[in-house]
Amino acid sequence: MPTGSDFESMLRDARLRVTRPRLAVLAAVHGNPHADTDSLITIVRRDSGEVSHQAVYDVLRTLTEVGLLRRFQPEGSVARYEARIGDNHHHLVCRSCGAIVDVDCAVGEAPCLTANDQAGYTIDEAEVIYWGRCPTCARTPAP
Repeated sequence: MPTGSDFESMLRDARLRVTRPRLAVLAAVHGNPHADTDSLITIVRRDSGEVSHQAVYDVLRTLTEVGLLRRFQPEGSVARYEARIGDNHHHLVCRSCGAIVDVDCAVGEAPCLTANDQAGYTIDEAEVIYWGRCPTCARTPAP
């Protein structure tokens, strides 16, 4: 995991001011991939003291806009954040417990999938979410 000085460099390279909330949110997302906003607020407050809900929301939005974080939202779930960016990986979500793991690109180069009808678009990313049951949930009968 990157260090505090790595996070400072990331922010400066993105032309952002280095602030305590930005450092705390970057560290929280790097340490807790696929965390939702409420979980990140709890982690940031535990590790860095009082930070407002709004500050965490604003930092997540800013860091996503500049490409330091990726936001994704599986159907039926709240938004999740991760620091693994730029490789067009996908996610596997457990239908039973909600666990999420990264899945590398299925085949070929990004965007991994070729649409049957590209409708004139130049495709540069594919977002795929695989659904199933994790090994722990698969050992128990489905509800």
